[in-house]
Amino acid sequence: MRQAARLNADRVAVIHGERALTFAEAWSRGMRMANALQSFGLKPGDRVGVLEDNSIEAQDFYAGATAANLVRVPLYARNSRESHIHMLTHTGCRAVVVAEHYADEIESIRDDLPTVEHVIVRGRHDGLGYEDWLAGFPDVEPDVAIDPDDWYIIRHTGGTTGLSKGVAYSHRSWLAAGRDWFYNFPPMVAGERCLHVGPISHGSGYLYTPTWLSGGANVLLDHFDPSETIETMERQRIGYMFAVPAMLNALAREPSARTRDWSALKVVQIGGAPIADETALLGREVFGNVLYQGFGQTEALPVCMMGPDEWFSEVEGSTPLRSTGRALPFAYLEIRDPEDASVEMPIGDEGEIAVKCDGQMLEFWENPEATAERITSDGFVLTGDIGRLDANGYLYVLDRKDDMIISGGFNIWPAELENVIADHPGVVEVAVFAVPHDRWGEAPVAVCTVAAGVSPEDPTVVSDITRMCSERLGSYKKPSSVELRVEPLPKSPVGKIQRRVLRAPYWEGIERRVAGS
Repeated sequence: MRQAARLNADRVAVIHGERALTFAEAWSRGMRMANALQSFGLKPGDRVGVLEDNSIEAQDFYAGATAANLVRVPLYARNSRESHIHMLTHTGCRAVVVAEHYADEIESIRDDLPTVEHVIVRGRHDGLGYEDWLAGFPDVEPDVAIDPDDWYIIRHTGGTTGLSKGVAYSHRSWLAAGRDWFYNFPPMVAGERCLHVGPISHGSGYLYTPTWLSGGANVLLDHFDPSETIETMERQRIGYMFAVPAMLNALAREPSARTRDWSALKVVQIGGAPIADETALLGREVFGNVLYQGFGQTEALPVCMMGPDEWFSEVEGSTPLRSTGRALPFAYLEIRDPEDASVEMPIGDEGEIAVKCDGQMLEFWENPEATAERITSDGFVLTGDIGRLDANGYLYVLDRKDDMIISGGFNIWPAELENVIADHPGVVEVAVFAVPHDRWGEAPVAVCTVAAGVSPEDPTVVSDITRMCSERLGSYKKPSSVELRVEPLPKSPVGKIQRRVLRAPYWEGIERRVAGS
């Protein structure tokens, strides 16, 4: 990052709204932030949480934490207070950097954060505004040694037991993930622009560092509005961007999209969730031959990739439109026996997708049991997805082994909702599972057996359950519908609730048991 800043000093590095910074200006601010963080006594390897939207200030922290060799722990603005507490405490964060408009969320849980010594609210230090506070620190680079295998970031994924797990990357693995994302893309020319609609702490962040290293400009939006995004894409001459399928669907249907000039657009990277055929075809029709699709997950990515010429081609013996592409040259991809992960399945047979790549996690943070469950003895990550490979090497995702729900690009584990819903006094037992959803691809549905004396027609029980999930897990994780019944839920011979029996009627006539938006 230092080298790119020096060699591209006068080029634009970051844009947010009406503000634009050159590489020299952005690096200077980042070094001031690095020294500011060190002034709180933070040392290399310390974990620092951050709660923010895309902004110039987010770039300050991105560069500053990197140069100070601090481990970023991004929090998600749509998460509940319980999720914030868990993410900060189990990673042992010593500090939290928070945008002023999110300050109340962190300050309200301050007493529940035993390891957090400092809450750094932008704009509330020493009676100064953020800009004056930042300017009070030198922009000299901190004298910090950084080993490529030092921890760099801990991103969180959903937990099968209801608690999210920290996915730990080193500097080396984070750089490798970004490199491999760009491997099949048209080369980025210095000065070209990459748009970040989603937070750079999420999927879009994988494109942030490679853009910086290439001398490109990262254009930041702090929220998603289809008409504003379309306008920004054209006005800023965006060349690259990341979008989940639901975003692409909304952008392609924006009334003015077909009349815009997309001559600068080279790559719209689709990921985060399965994509419906109709959305892919519509996106290609509106934006041109610029759609790229990849497969991976927070734990290991990217694994597969294909560009538009391949995605929309006809290949004898394959259906590229329904696939997630072919393995990248630097990734291992196998189909393993779901009952014995040491056994590789023959080409064409269904099994659990197993991957190994340079951009994979090294471990779940301080969770050796979960790490052992997901990383095999030969270093492959078990994805929890059921799929098959065809004779041409195309990967098809068919189902999920572990019942995870992907709704609008967000991972939701049934156990997260079930643990909350089970606390309702009117619920005896509950099962949550994915059903197809027109807008989000999939959405969670809850089926509950109610206690004696509780009517399955009582709307207050449904509203109470929805409110509890929204308050404790975040609004995007609440069930799309809640069904109340008096009959016990179906169970296996050993007494385990059979989610698949409950979800089967919703998926009748659908070839894949995962849905795209």
